[in-house]
Amino acid sequence: MKYLPAEDLAILWQTWNRRKYPTYLFLALCFNVILASAAFAATGDTFSRPQIYALGILGLGTVALSAYLFVVMFQPERF
Repeated sequence: MKYLPAEDLAILWQTWNRRKYPTYLFLALCFNVILASAAFAATGDTFSRPQIYALGILGLGTVALSAYLFVVMFQPERF
């Protein structure tokens, strides 16, 4: 196994710190897979798999928008 030098690790860390949105998107999609699997198991054959994933994305979007609006209402000077 080849180890990365400390300089390469520093570059990777700086890149990750500057670009957090892809990480957030990846974590949201992973959470959606877990959420969609649980919803699909709970509903059985009532909804198809694409409908369950769409409902999961819609739910995550709703939660994200409500959190953003909550922050905007109570900290308007930041925006």
